[in-house]
Amino acid sequence: MIAFVYPLVLLAALHSGAAQAAPYIPASGQQVLERLPGRLEPAQRELARLRAELTANPNDLPRATFLARRYIEQARRDGDPRYLGYAQAALAPWWNTARAKAPPDVLVLRATLNQSTHSFDAALADLDEVVRRDAGNAQAWLTRATIQLVTGDYAGARTSCARLFSRTADLVVQTCLASVGSVSGSAGASYERLRRVLAARLDSPAPLRAWAATLLGEMAERLGKHAAAESHFREALAADPQDSYLLAAYADFLLERGRAKEVLRLLADRTLADALLLRYAIALKTVGSPDAVRHTAALRARFEAAQRRGDVVHRREEARFALALDGNPAGAVRLAKLNWAVQKEPADLRILAQAAAGSGDAEAARLVQDWVRRHALEDRSLDASLRSLGAAT
Repeated sequence: MIAFVYPLVLLAALHSGAAQAAPYIPASGQQVLERLPGRLEPAQRELARLRAELTANPNDLPRATFLARRYIEQARRDGDPRYLGYAQAALAPWWNTARAKAPPDVLVLRATLNQSTHSFDAALADLDEVVRRDAGNAQAWLTRATIQLVTGDYAGARTSCARLFSRTADLVVQTCLASVGSVSGSAGASYERLRRVLAARLDSPAPLRAWAATLLGEMAERLGKHAAAESHFREALAADPQDSYLLAAYADFLLERGRAKEVLRLLADRTLADALLLRYAIALKTVGSPDAVRHTAALRARFEAAQRRGDVVHRREEARFALALDGNPAGAVRLAKLNWAVQKEPADLRILAQAAAGSGDAEAARLVQDWVRRHALEDRSLDASLRSLGAAT
């Protein structure tokens, strides 16, 4: 699993117009479109208090970085990228400070937020400056490994993970290393090593256990160990049931197993995030629900609004939308190739393979086959697509 941070964009309004699709109009004023977090929720009260304190003293660096981290955590949990914008605003006094003069905490947070917009080069440059000044900064090395893994630099990611030894918890180190090994030729050994470490570290903080268990679930699924994958996903949910990345990963697992009705229950109140609405709409279509049309229209409006803003960070989700909901394999493979040029996670390869198989695009097929061969990737979820690509080529 990648420690993914949602893109730094505002969510599109559901009523946004479209060039080729009419805006969705609710049947009545009583119809619920989205459930937004209430101001009385404990997390919202805490954020409001911290924001008020920072407003009173906007140049308070410790307070600003603490609030920015809290916003990033909230974005991760809710899948709401607006919090990333709030995080950047908290860092406004230092956001454009020259790299050599910016405080290390600001550089790490700026890199995390730049990662969310796929500004990977800028993010890595900030992190390189941090570790140049302080080779013991574990968060910088972990974020660096994350970006290197996302972009397919496995040797660099492995080196960054190794720099975590003796600088952070063993479970963090092993989860980092397993995330690299699982996609670069040692999936089985990486899975067993991380499984043993997690079993011996059940006293670790819940978010860390959830991260490790989610990765184990994804690894087990790619290895074809479906019962084990289910167990790991449920363990992760018990530790952190609100994490949006985990919910998306488990929803994908359920969809692949033909359990769309469970996806509907899992995500019923979590459709504010585009990635979760996408899976919810696919589940609705799978079970033949008439509500699929409404949710597909809402998702199309969000994507079209993002395109008008010039936002390109949703291309993986857009490609999946085009293939699974819009019946447009040619559009799907175009988006999947554009996405693959930027980021190379297993989910990116999966949609590229599916779109290549659905469209017959020879270039996309070669990209998939070359990557699997070059990195000895073990991913049983690609089997059907690879068979189709093999027959086509």
